[in-house]
Amino acid sequence: MSSSFIHTYVSVDCVVFGFDRENQLNILLVQRHLIDVPEREKRLPGSLILSNEDVDDAAERVLHELTGIKKMVLKQFKCFADPARASSEYDIKWMQKEYNHQIDRIITVAYLSLCKIDHKINSTKYDTVDWCPIDKVPLLPFDHNKIIKESLVEIRKWIESDFSIIFELLPKKFTIRQLYQLYNALSEKHIDIKNFHKKVSSFNYIIPLDEIESNVAHRAARYYKFDAKLYKKSNNKLIK
Repeated sequence: MSSSFIHTYVSVDCVVFGFDRENQLNILLVQRHLIDVPEREKRLPGSLILSNEDVDDAAERVLHELTGIKKMVLKQFKCFADPARASSEYDIKWMQKEYNHQIDRIITVAYLSLCKIDHKINSTKYDTVDWCPIDKVPLLPFDHNKIIKESLVEIRKWIESDFSIIFELLPKKFTIRQLYQLYNALSEKHIDIKNFHKKVSSFNYIIPLDEIESNVAHRAARYYKFDAKLYKKSNNKLIK
């Protein structure tokens, strides 16, 4: 056996997206307890996989421990295996404290998940769970900033192939402007809002409600809802 073999561990890391009332795209970050490095305390939620777990099972466990929600949309999108991804002395110190093991190398399987931001977060594992605007993510440990960057590429591909995924981030009733702002936040394309509104109004699975916004400073907009059954029957594609 080659002497270059080392003890390699496998983990999962989860990027959970949410869309807030200020029409900002957010991700969930948890607190990493490492007193001497306060500026690097936040991180993505994750865990080593247990001996009896499949990686998908481990990701579902991490999400449940993170949010308290049993069923969430979940997609595996990439493996991160750079030998140097956990070489920082602070990252090594944290792993030893967290897992009580000497870990020479750690490979992580990254997952993407979506959560309505108005869901109550009821974490059973983490003391601190915070939504963080995607454009204000601080320096994170390991290669978590890279994982987040790659997750944005993945979620754009996901929405291109299945537009219904976008409604996992919106409230049950939403305005066309909210849908437009979320689409713009996720997509690299820019579409004029009038053209967007015209196109969306042709989708039979986006249903207008007999309800409008109240207590808003701007002109009150009509609410809509998404009908998943009609979407499945529809041949409508994402706005091009």
